[in-house]
Amino acid sequence: MAIELKRRAPNAHTFLEVIRARYGVYAHLVFTVFGLMTNILVTAMLLTGGSAVVTALTGMPTPAACFLLPVGVVLYTIFGGLKATFLTDYVHTVMILIIIFVFAFTAYATNVNLGSASNVYDLLTQAAKAHPVSGNAEGSYLTMQSKEGAIFFVINIVGNFGTVFCDNGYYNKAIAASPVHALPGYVMGGLSWFAIPWLAATTMGLAALALESNPVFPTYPLRMSDADVTAGLVLPNAAVAMLGQGGAGATLLLIFMAVTSASSAEFIAVSSIFTYDIYQTYFDPDASGKRLIYMAHSCVITYAVLHAGFSTGLYYIGISIGYLYLMMGVIISSAVLPATLTLMWSKQNAIAATASPVLGLVSSLTAWLITAQKEFGNLSVASTGSNNPMLAGNVTALLSPLLYIPILTYAFGPQNYDYKSMAMIRLADDTPIARSASVDLEAIPDGHVIASNPTIMGLNPEESAKETAMLSRASIIAKSLTAIMTIALLVLWPMPMYGSGYVFSKQFFTGWVSMGILWLFCSAGAVGVYPLWEGRHSIAHTFRGIRRDLTGRKEVVVQGGNPLVGDDSEGCEHMGNAKGVEKVSEKTE
Repeated sequence: MAIELKRRAPNAHTFLEVIRARYGVYAHLVFTVFGLMTNILVTAMLLTGGSAVVTALTGMPTPAACFLLPVGVVLYTIFGGLKATFLTDYVHTVMILIIIFVFAFTAYATNVNLGSASNVYDLLTQAAKAHPVSGNAEGSYLTMQSKEGAIFFVINIVGNFGTVFCDNGYYNKAIAASPVHALPGYVMGGLSWFAIPWLAATTMGLAALALESNPVFPTYPLRMSDADVTAGLVLPNAAVAMLGQGGAGATLLLIFMAVTSASSAEFIAVSSIFTYDIYQTYFDPDASGKRLIYMAHSCVITYAVLHAGFSTGLYYIGISIGYLYLMMGVIISSAVLPATLTLMWSKQNAIAATASPVLGLVSSLTAWLITAQKEFGNLSVASTGSNNPMLAGNVTALLSPLLYIPILTYAFGPQNYDYKSMAMIRLADDTPIARSASVDLEAIPDGHVIASNPTIMGLNPEESAKETAMLSRASIIAKSLTAIMTIALLVLWPMPMYGSGYVFSKQFFTGWVSMGILWLFCSAGAVGVYPLWEGRHSIAHTFRGIRRDLTGRKEVVVQGGNPLVGDDSEGCEHMGNAKGVEKVSEKTE
């Protein structure tokens, strides 16, 4: 989807602009609502889950945590924008990886109560005898054959389809990514991400089960309640059991890193929707770049305050992160297929794109609530939050558009879209912003948009054609890799293990843990070390600038007789415009 978006609409701010360019106002409004619902649900999960952990570890009142967690995010999001999100994503991800490594090596190497995969295996075997799991092969915790696990597997896939395909935050990063690096970046990122939930669950989930009957466990002699599990307290309890105060501190840092990094992306996604898809589109089409930045900043602050209050309300009515996570797909996943086909299928018409998400939402809500009423005889948080009603709602949301889209498309006539209106999307005028920052756009390659040229911004027709061809090739590769990884990770790996009812042997479990740790090392190399190497020139350039500021020296780049203070020829060279640039170093008085 990222490759297709860059190929079809290289100058779009948001995916919703693409919807409007193809289908018009009504479809744009529908997808705007679904996009905002996605951002609201994801932010709610972050704040409810994060605040629950903070409360459990520190005793801070949950409402206070809901309001305090977004404060730092708002500050660096406003001052840094999307670039701040990229930078904090990197720093926070590295810290999260380090903490997971600490947890993994503590559980499987150094902890006195666990200390090895063999000991963990023995403790899990004992736990299965004391508390066998209904629906699992032999009641074991060490098997892939799990009825409730299979239900969660489906719900998880459907819900995450919704968050990826409907969350404007993902599209923002796809739009900002270099066309050259989009394909390898997404492939490496996807494979690297997989190790985090795998090893975190294998370590902390199983450590909690293994230590639950040990006096070091926070809830001993009681087992964790279903409410605590749903609230996301398994990891912090396991961390405290293994590392005491250090585990609590590491968990707080982990939660802060994860919540703030993800929240920043959500804040920017909401502000971009409000700024470009609502304010500029329907209220002030001629808004200057400076005005748009002001509206974006105002939206970030307003959204943070309102959502802190919303999350506090969810806490008081008993809605936890677990409930929201299961419900997410019911609400948003009916927009997945229409959104995908917007870029992938030229025949989908405006009526199908507009009506199918709404019809899918009505169908999913109906299936969800009727199943809960039929199974439990009432509608409550407990009944609607159980697995079977959530499964019915999620599956209906994702698959019902398969029926609605072709019926509506062929009943009202295929669109046969040529994608030209997407390519004509233009970026906003950034001249006022640049002027206020004393930046000369004429000296910056791609500094101005040539509105009359429907090619990729800042490229001449020949370069644009070359880049389009490169993106077309990347699209074929991306589609092939998506199919291969989907079959490998969702079919060939889990299905045989589920169908066979295999219960892990001690040797197999040891290999499973070792593979998870090895995979996380590969992830650390891909997202921790490699970006430093790839960006070494930019990093060196930045530190040279810092050194010049600290020592009172500055570089003056002379281009066409016009001095540009604060850059050097190497910097211009990286921007692809070193020709005719003369560097002059002078001592400031």
